[in-house]
Amino acid sequence: MSRADDLERISKALSAADEVLKRFTPGEVASELKDGGDPLTAADTAVNEALAQVLRGSDEGWLSEETTDAGERLERRRVWVVDPIDGTREFIDGIPEWCVSVGLVEDGVPVAGGVLSPPNGHMIIGAEGTGVVCNGRPAGAADTTDIRGALVLASRSEVKRGEWERFFATPIAVRNMGSVAYKLSLVGAGLADATWTLVPKNEWDVAGGAALVRAGGGRVFGVNGADVVFNRADPLMDGFIAVAPGLSEQVMALLDICSNR
Repeated sequence: MSRADDLERISKALSAADEVLKRFTPGEVASELKDGGDPLTAADTAVNEALAQVLRGSDEGWLSEETTDAGERLERRRVWVVDPIDGTREFIDGIPEWCVSVGLVEDGVPVAGGVLSPPNGHMIIGAEGTGVVCNGRPAGAADTTDIRGALVLASRSEVKRGEWERFFATPIAVRNMGSVAYKLSLVGAGLADATWTLVPKNEWDVAGGAALVRAGGGRVFGVNGADVVFNRADPLMDGFIAVAPGLSEQVMALLDICSNR
C-alpha cells in the first residue's frame, strides 16, 4: 500500500462524507446527548458509516468517536482514527466551524490525513513524503519565523472559559474558532501559524489534523515537548501544540512564560 493509495482512499472517503452531509442542514438538525454529555446527530452516525465503508481494511484498526472501541486496533500497525463531525455543537448551531476528520496512524505516528470543511469550502489532504494539497493545490506550513503577529487559532470554548486571557497581552494574534481538527488543518495548509490546547483532547480530535501539520512540514508535540503518540489504549491526550516549523522554540518559550502568570 503506497501513500498515493492512502491519499486516494482518504479523498474518496471525504467525498462520500460530503455526499452524506448534503442530506442535512446545519442549524436545523435534531440532536441527543451521549452518555458523556456530548451531542450526537443522525449526521454523525451516517458520516461514520460512510467513512468506515471506504476506509476500513481487514488488516487495519479503527478508532472513531462514533464507534464503540473494542480494542482490536491495539494489535494493528495501521489504524484509521476519525471524527465524523468534529465540532458537532457548531454543526447543530449552524456555526461554520466544523469538519470531517480522517487520520491514518502507523506505529503510533500520524502519517496521512484529510479534513473536509464544507461550510468553508476546504478539502485538505496530505501525507508524509508527499506534502499537503488544499482544494487540489499544493500547500504547506507557513514559513513564519517571528512570533510577533503570528496567527494562532484558539478554541472558542477555551476562550469563553477565560483560558486564553494570559495570551491576549502577548505579541501573537489570536483568532478563536471551533473544531480542533479544522484548526490543525489550517496550520498544515499554511493558513495559520499555530494552534494549541493545554486541556485533554481525544485522539480522534487530533490525528487527522496532526498528520496534515506534519505533512506540511510543521511540528506537533505534547505539552511536555515530546512527540505525540497515537493509538494508545486510552485515547485521551493531555493536549498538544502545533506550529509552523520556524516557531517551535518561540512558542514553547511563550507557553513557559505564560504558564507562570
